[in-house]
Amino acid sequence: MLDVENSVFLNVVFNEDIAVMQRKSLTRRALLQSAAAGAVLITAGNQKVRANLDKKPNILFILADDLGYADLSSYGHPTIQTPNIDGIAENGVRFLQAYANSAVCSATRTALITGRYQYRLALGLEEPLAGRDVGLPPEHPTLPSLLKKLSYKTTLIGKWHLGAFPKFGPLKSGYDHFFGFSGGALDYYSHDTGANKDLWEDEVEVDKAGYLTDLLGERAVKTVNEHAKCEAPFFISLHFNAPHWPWETPGYDGKKESERLKKGHLPLSIFDAGTQDIYRQIVERLDYQVGQVLQALKDNGLEDNTIVIFTSDNGGERFSDTWPFSGKKSELLEGGIRIPALIRWPAKIAGGRTTDQIAMSMDWLPTLLEAAGGVADSTYPSDGVSLLPGLIDEKLVVNPRSVFWRYKGNKQRAARIGDYKYLKILDNTFLFNVVDDPLERANLQDRYRDTFKQLFDEWIVWNKDMLPETDESGTYGFSGRQFADHIGTGAPTTKADNPL
Repeated sequence: MLDVENSVFLNVVFNEDIAVMQRKSLTRRALLQSAAAGAVLITAGNQKVRANLDKKPNILFILADDLGYADLSSYGHPTIQTPNIDGIAENGVRFLQAYANSAVCSATRTALITGRYQYRLALGLEEPLAGRDVGLPPEHPTLPSLLKKLSYKTTLIGKWHLGAFPKFGPLKSGYDHFFGFSGGALDYYSHDTGANKDLWEDEVEVDKAGYLTDLLGERAVKTVNEHAKCEAPFFISLHFNAPHWPWETPGYDGKKESERLKKGHLPLSIFDAGTQDIYRQIVERLDYQVGQVLQALKDNGLEDNTIVIFTSDNGGERFSDTWPFSGKKSELLEGGIRIPALIRWPAKIAGGRTTDQIAMSMDWLPTLLEAAGGVADSTYPSDGVSLLPGLIDEKLVVNPRSVFWRYKGNKQRAARIGDYKYLKILDNTFLFNVVDDPLERANLQDRYRDTFKQLFDEWIVWNKDMLPETDESGTYGFSGRQFADHIGTGAPTTKADNPL
């Protein structure tokens, strides 16, 4: 039986033949000759498709920076239009209960690349990494290093933020090539942090003109085109800086803001900049470049057997939309850790569906390794689970899950088991049903004391297996001086808060 792609192709050939016959009054012999030629094309196309599907899947992992749960039109944003990213969902699966491993970037990226809770490494205690001499140990197995053992060619384009050169870096942790920046944030035009340039080609500093979102997207297109000429499967990590501050749009207005920051020696995270419309432009430019990369896959005939994932490293910040949740980046409220996540793999995963499966950033390592025919290193077993069986299943079976978080700033703790969530902020504790009450308003800890105790006890057991918090590690958060809706909130606490 012909597969779907070849059935469509047959219909196209047949319909074209009929149209030609009508235009030129083809004889029966001419029609038969045309049909025979079509059959040859179908056979050739079928062989090409089969050869492609017999290979290990290519992987394109797209990570946005600080994108909120509802910042995509497919997740309900009323004004931001993201047709290219939404197309991943239309041809794949959209997660409704996906979480970041942390409420800030480098901690989540640690979990993503190792497949483990970030609190197992000193690097993962940084919230986020900001100047301390820690990083991802080069000897630690990573998603790219494990895929390399399976003959994958690996490339990181964009943000690293897992330790400074030359002691740490993408080339020391499994990537063959790197084009991007090493730190946490970068000016979109001058490509500096306010003090230092931070744009690299492998481990050589480079100077390139252009809006950073465009430079990263264009490099990804080039990389796809190059890999299309090779037999080996590829893994491309495309880690955009957008929509992270500074609030600079593509075009002249964005350049003016860049120049203002430079002349005033103002920090990139300046609080008197930005609007929701500027934010919209930043996100829509991100979507445009995602579309360019997806088009490159299509142009090279790589669509069917390429796994494409799009997600964010944590919840949204100032101008992002986290509805129907409360909370932002740096907070363990749902808005700080609930993120958009989409996956497509036409060869294996049916499209146009949603799933309520609880998922975490660290799950992508075992998921992608299973798809590639590999497993995690037994010395560093993954804390994540493979999402692949549920995604391939036509019913999208949802498996029960227990997941946990810590955040040193303001002594935050959280656990999600089933529909219930344990939450601690400073000395206040809560129990929420986050399915019925996604805004986290109705504190059920007195009504359901046994459930509250169960989640609290499981968090304690889990935490014993993690590194303790330290006073030295960095943390980050917002105060009432910065966010008007954080009335009375002071600077986040920075002391370790380890249970007795």
